[in-house]
Amino acid sequence: MTSAPRIILFTGKGGVGKSTSAAGTAALAARRGQRTLVLSTDAAHSLADAFGESIGPEPTAVAENLWVHQVDAQRRFERSWGDIQGYLMSVLDAAGVDPITAEELTVIPGAEEVLALLELRTHALSGRWDVIVVDCAPTAETLRLLALPEALNWYMARMFGVQRRVVRALRPMLSRAAGVPMPEDSVFEAVERLHQDLDEVQRILTDKDASVRLVLTPETVVVAEARRSLTTLSLYGYRVDGVIANRVFPSDGADEWRDAWVSAQRSVLAEVRQSFVDLPIWMSSYQPGEPVGTEALASFAEAAYTGDDPLATPTGDGPMTITRIDGGALLRIALPFAEKKDVDLARHGDELVVTVGSYRRLLALPAALARHTVTGARVGSGSLQVKFRIDQDLAPATSAGADQEESP
Repeated sequence: MTSAPRIILFTGKGGVGKSTSAAGTAALAARRGQRTLVLSTDAAHSLADAFGESIGPEPTAVAENLWVHQVDAQRRFERSWGDIQGYLMSVLDAAGVDPITAEELTVIPGAEEVLALLELRTHALSGRWDVIVVDCAPTAETLRLLALPEALNWYMARMFGVQRRVVRALRPMLSRAAGVPMPEDSVFEAVERLHQDLDEVQRILTDKDASVRLVLTPETVVVAEARRSLTTLSLYGYRVDGVIANRVFPSDGADEWRDAWVSAQRSVLAEVRQSFVDLPIWMSSYQPGEPVGTEALASFAEAAYTGDDPLATPTGDGPMTITRIDGGALLRIALPFAEKKDVDLARHGDELVVTVGSYRRLLALPAALARHTVTGARVGSGSLQVKFRIDQDLAPATSAGADQEESP
């Protein structure tokens, strides 16, 4: 059986050098003899510029052991979304919308990033690669993207099966009553395929062989966004394995202008060390020119990692753990930097609904906790801790606010 590839996703605020960091890490892996693919999910593809190569719609070899893939979103879109789009366009046509406008309206926002994730699934299951490096879209788009498989899973589990049965039974009547065509089975099947594929993407990316690497520059606003990203990625179960600080001014031989930058960056870098104390932090000096080409990128990465293994698999507990305690269990969800006021918790049946700021996760409880009731919850030490007590007569809906701890 082919072992799973090591998968590393790079994300960060736009303009911090994540594409260079991703390309450099991939080039370094290839130099070490690993069959490496670097894939871009960013609509503004930058990998061709980074490698100084013309990149086609399929994986393109740019050096020994190194391939680059910038996904042909249109082709992948037609393959994964064509049946669904065809149905939506027929509905808009019945409503009198002209075909060109209808086509524009049926392109889902973020489609290129979504379809690139599906391409990642294909590559991860192919057995061709030892390492897959992903150059993700800027942080906000990446977070929305990584939350999509679980959100779609919730909808499919509750609504889709019922709707399909109703439509199949009442299609002729509904078509006449609504004045628009009802979806055929091929539409439902296309949605189901999309759901299954995205569900598998989430499984692959939350596995022990996959992790996310945050890229930042020593600027207060950038570091604040990186902290929020760590909280949200942990909420959704993704492991963050390190931080790359780019464009750090060297302190030796500084003139007055550069000395001011060094001083400002020194203060922010101290904040970075305090913020990400449990993670490795790699530094990359400000370069006189942008590294272009495989050798320059590999040298850039080698200098940044300073002898550490950039492909090391994360160790220790993942973002979610369950521990047995007297009379029940303790569920811990890592939420670094989250504060009590930002976290809300509720239970509905066999699910926990965890809200952190503007992000919400519907967490299906493991079978081991399904017959337990929530007795308390608190936010502290970088995590949400939820206490459960075994209860054979668990009510279908229970709730507990964070830090509203009750006695078991």
